[in-house]
Amino acid sequence: MSTRTAKSRSPAAPPETAADAIPGTDAGRLTMADLAARAQVSIITVSRALRDSPSVREDTRRRIQDLAREMGYRFNATARNLRLQRSHTIAVVVDMKPTPERPMSGPFPLDLLGGICQELTTAGYNVLLTTGQSQPAAAVHAADGAILLGQGADDTAVRQLLPIGVPLVVWGAPQPGVDPVFVGSDNHQGGALAAARLVETGRRRLVFLGDTRHRENAERLHGFTETLASAGAVLAALVPCDFTFNAGVAAVQGLLADASGGFDGIFACSDAIALGAMRALTEAKLTVPDDVSVIGYDDTPMAAFHTPALTSVHQNWTEGGVRLAQSVLALINGEHPDSVILPTRLVVRAT
Repeated sequence: MSTRTAKSRSPAAPPETAADAIPGTDAGRLTMADLAARAQVSIITVSRALRDSPSVREDTRRRIQDLAREMGYRFNATARNLRLQRSHTIAVVVDMKPTPERPMSGPFPLDLLGGICQELTTAGYNVLLTTGQSQPAAAVHAADGAILLGQGADDTAVRQLLPIGVPLVVWGAPQPGVDPVFVGSDNHQGGALAAARLVETGRRRLVFLGDTRHRENAERLHGFTETLASAGAVLAALVPCDFTFNAGVAAVQGLLADASGGFDGIFACSDAIALGAMRALTEAKLTVPDDVSVIGYDDTPMAAFHTPALTSVHQNWTEGGVRLAQSVLALINGEHPDSVILPTRLVVRAT
C-alpha cells in the first residue's frame, strides 16, 4: 500500500512585543525585534534560532544565541503562548493500563514516543503524557492537539477523545467514515506475511491468537485468513487473548487440552503472546519449530534474544511516531494531512 502524508511546518512566530521579554530589568525592555535588528535577520529567524530549530543554519543559530546572551535577552514562552492562545503542548494518550506484565517501558509505547518527542521538540512543542486509564480529557483540553496511541477495543478510545474537538491523530488502523487522521502499520500485509511463511514451511492447520475487537488485530486476521485460503491451509482455531505472556500461555494450554483437533502453526498478535505460547508448547513436551511453528508480531528485542529466536512481523514504531507528530502539527496549522500506512516486513528467525 502506498504511504501518504503531509509535511509539517512549525507555526510561524508572529512579531514579538515587549510583553514577550522578561520584564523588570533593562533587558526586560528588549524585544525580539531589537535582537533581529542587531543580528540583521528577520524576527522569525530569531524566534527559530532561540528554539534551536534546525531550519536555521547552525552558525546563524549560534550567532543569534550569543548575541541574545550578550544583550541579556531571554525568551518568555509563557507570554507568547498567552498572546497566541496556544499552549504549545501536545497531549499524548496511551490506550493501555500499565501492569507489571505490560509496562509503559516496553517498545510500545516507548519507541513511538521517541519518534513523537524527536519531532515535536524540534518544532518547539512540549509533550504531556497520560494514559487512557487516568481521565485523559483534562490533559487533552489543555493542549493544542492530541495523539492517541492505540484506538482501543471497538474504537472506544477514539470515541472518548473525538468530542473534545482538538486536532487528533491516532496510531492504529484507519476506519472509513471516522474523522481522525490515522497513522499505522499495514496490518493486513503483516498477517499475510505470517500466513505465507507458515504455509511455505509446510504448515496447514493454523491458530490465530489475539483480540480482534482491536481493529489492528482484525486486519491482521483478515490478511492471515485470506492468504491461508488461497494456499489451501485452514484456520484451526481463533483464540482471543490480551497482549501478554501469560495470555499466550493460557491460550495454548487451552488448545492442547481440547481434543477436537491438532495444529502445527501459531500466529500471535504480539511477541509477548508468542513467547507465552512457546512456553506452553515446551511444557507440553512439544518442540518449536519441529512440532509447531510460531510467528509473533512487533519484532521486539526479546524476540531476537529468546532461544529459539522468534520469527516476527516488524513494524517501524519510531518512524510511526515521527509521522504522528508531523500529522498533528499539520492539523494545528490548518492543513489536511492524509492517513499514513507504513509497510511491515517479516523478520525470519528460528521458529
